Amino acid sequence: MSGHIAALNDNVSRKKVVYRNRYGLEAVGELYYQKDMNMAEKHSALIVGAPYGGVKEQGPCVYGSELARRGFVALTFDQSFMGESGGFPRNVSSPDIFVENFSAAVDYLGLQPFVDREKIGVIGICGSGGFALSAAQMDTRIKAVATMSMYDMNVASRLGMDKAAVQAAKEQLARQRWLDAENGYPEYVPFFPEQPIDQVPQELEEPNAEWFRFYALKRGHHPNARGGFTTTSNLTMMNFPLLSYIDEISPRPILFVVGDRAHSRFFSENAYAAAAEPKEMIVVEDAEHIDLYDRTDRIPFDKLADFFGMNLR
Repeated sequence: MSGHIAALNDNVSRKKVVYRNRYGLEAVGELYYQKDMNMAEKHSALIVGAPYGGVKEQGPCVYGSELARRGFVALTFDQSFMGESGGFPRNVSSPDIFVENFSAAVDYLGLQPFVDREKIGVIGICGSGGFALSAAQMDTRIKAVATMSMYDMNVASRLGMDKAAVQAAKEQLARQRWLDAENGYPEYVPFFPEQPIDQVPQELEEPNAEWFRFYALKRGHHPNARGGFTTTSNLTMMNFPLLSYIDEISPRPILFVVGDRAHSRFFSENAYAAAAEPKEMIVVEDAEHIDLYDRTDRIPFDKLADFFGMNLR
């Protein structure tokens, strides 16, 4: 494990758990809870989804420790085809399965005798923000949602492209599918180095430089998250509107949290506009997109605890 981000609060326990989603794929997660928690009582629980292309050790572990310290049971997990979770080929992205995995996490938590089934919420970081909202649209067992530096990966997959550019992208990806079929395995081109580097290459432009500031440096580097997905994964993401029914989450509440300097801020603003009440948006001062992954001096954990404490009653 690279970096400092797996530090665990002294009063918190962490244990590895394994369960399956509705496709039979094995999900590997980590459960966080207070060491002195009364296991004979039922507690509120939170599911924390990793950044798109990231794993549970890259941000979710920080949330797990901090939220367990505040009295919640917290479950982090690796998406299918990623990290320690099952699924083959590796590094395949599936919007349907990535949304399903939030519901599978609800299944798992609801079977634990120390979790109150009526008090389960979700937190999605980056791309998981879009997947968490998408899950909540359909899964009414999710009682409250918070997104941190949210990305809508369907919108992101088409960002800045006119009709001709979309068509060209489809044609290029269609050619890649022929190559994948001929090779018997989909192309995957890692974006980040195998080992952490000391500084971001000067020639990188934003936001790629920002991704390197987290994933490529000791701060957030992890060997299970080399960046991106199989090349043709983008076809599915372009074809899967994630937030078409975001207004149907109401009357369950949504909290959007963004950094004031986040390049991704517009994703949250657009989703906030489309969502029905009750909804809330918090803008964190002096924070870029990746700061809400791991910076405990920026992430408003007390606000998150208040939000879920109030709405998981």
